[in-house]
Amino acid sequence: MHRRLLVVLVPLAVLLVAALGVPLSITVAEREMQETYVNRLNDVGRFASLAETALSTGRTEALQQELTRYHELYGIPVALIDTSGAVLLGPADAYRKAARAEAALPRIVTAALAGARSEPSWEWAPWDDSALVVAEPVGRDSEVVGAVVTISDLSRTRELILVRWARLAGLGLLPLLALTAVAWPVSAWVLRPVRKLDAATSRISEGDLTIRADDEAGPIELRRLARSFNTMMDAVENAAQRQRAFVSDASHQLRNPLTSLRLAVESLAPHLRPEGDGQQVYDVAVDELKAMQRMLNSLQASARMESMRTASPVALDEVLATRVDRWRALTANAGQTLAVDVPPGLRLLEPPGGLGSILDELISNALRLSDAQAVEVTAGAGDGAVVTVAVRDDGQGIDVPERAQALQRFWRSPRHQNVSGTGLGLAICADLIGAAGGELRLEEGLPRPDGSGHGLAAVVVLPVAPRVASPADTSAPV
Repeated sequence: MHRRLLVVLVPLAVLLVAALGVPLSITVAEREMQETYVNRLNDVGRFASLAETALSTGRTEALQQELTRYHELYGIPVALIDTSGAVLLGPADAYRKAARAEAALPRIVTAALAGARSEPSWEWAPWDDSALVVAEPVGRDSEVVGAVVTISDLSRTRELILVRWARLAGLGLLPLLALTAVAWPVSAWVLRPVRKLDAATSRISEGDLTIRADDEAGPIELRRLARSFNTMMDAVENAAQRQRAFVSDASHQLRNPLTSLRLAVESLAPHLRPEGDGQQVYDVAVDELKAMQRMLNSLQASARMESMRTASPVALDEVLATRVDRWRALTANAGQTLAVDVPPGLRLLEPPGGLGSILDELISNALRLSDAQAVEVTAGAGDGAVVTVAVRDDGQGIDVPERAQALQRFWRSPRHQNVSGTGLGLAICADLIGAAGGELRLEEGLPRPDGSGHGLAAVVVLPVAPRVASPADTSAPV
C-alpha cells in the first residue's frame, strides 16, 4: 500500500512540474530567439541605412570594410545585394556558401526587394539546424535598389536554450526529489496505523479477541479510528466472555439441582414394581437425567476450551505417544482394530485445548457412532505449509449432505438418536481447529467389509509449525 501511494503521488508531482516547466521552457526559447532576431534586425537596419548613403554617394569602400569586419568578428555572413540578387558588397564567398544551405533565402530576399521587412523566425527547436535569415530593403527616393541580408548560424543560440532548459529541469527536479524524500516517511507514518489495524483484524479473524490496534501513532483521524475500533473490540470481547461465563456458570449451577433430582428419582426404584408402568416411566426419567448431565458437561467443556485461543507448536510424535496405547485398549475392548501410520518429524500448530483432546474426540466418535471394525490414523505433509491428520473408519458413515451439518452445534444424525452424545463434540473441534488457522473436513473413510460403501474420515488440516533455529544454525561459520 505504501508503494501504491507513492506510485500515485510521484506521477502527479511529475505532471505538475511538467505542466509548469514546459510552458516556461517554451517561453525561454522564444525569448532567446526573439532577442537574436531583434539583434540581427538592428544590425541589418543599420547596414541598410549605411548602404543607402554609400550607394547614393558612390563611396562603398568603408561599407565593404565594415561588412567584412562584421563577418570576421561574429561569423555571420552579411551582404548587400542588388535587385537581380547579385552580391554588391560583403564577403561574397561566405555569403554564397551559407545561402546554398538555406531553402527559405530566395523567398525572404524576394520579399525584401519588394520592400517588405523580414518576419521573425520561430525555428527555435534544438533539433532544427536551419539558420536565421534577416533581410532589410535599401531604398532611395521610395525606390528599393537592393537589400542587406544576414545569415546567422543559430547553433550557439540553441546551445544556450538547451543550457537554460537543463537548468529549468534541474530546478524542477529538486522539488520532485524533495517531495519523494518527504512523501516516503510521511506516507509511511500515515499508513503505519493502517497496517497495524490490518494486522490486528487478521489476528482477530483467527479468534484472538485480545488484540488491539495502535491508537497512539499516525494522523489524528486514524488514531480516532483505532480508538473506536478498540472500543468495539472491548465490547465484543466482554460480550464473548460474558457468554462463556454464563454458559459455564449456568452449567455449574444446574449440576447440583440436577444431581439432587437424579438421586431423588433413583430413590424411587425400591418402591416400583418391576413389571408395572411406573418402571418404564422411571427408566425414561433416569435416561433423560443422564442425557442432561452429559449436556451440562459438554457445555462446560465448550466454555473452557473456547476461552483458550492460543495455538502453539507441537510435535505430532509426542502427542501420539501419550494417546496411542489408550486408543488401542479402547478399540480392543470394542472388538475393533486400530492402525497408526504417521511418519516421524511432523511439527504443526496445536489448536487451543490440545491436539490430543481433538483426536480423542474423533476416535471416540469412530468407536461409538458407527459399526466400524477398523480405525486408521494417518498423517502427512499436505500441499503447502500444512500437516494433514486423518481418522478413518470402515463404519456406516454419514451421507454427503449431512457432513456439513455434522459440524454444527447440537446436530445429530437420525441414526444416532439412541446413542449417547450431545452433538457438540465435532462442532467444538472444528472451532478450535479454525482458531489455529486450520480446517476440519469430513470425507469418505475406509471401504466397508461388506462392500456396501465407505466409512467416515475426519481430516484435520493444520499449519506447519515455524522452524526454531538451533544453536548450530545461529553460530558463526568457521
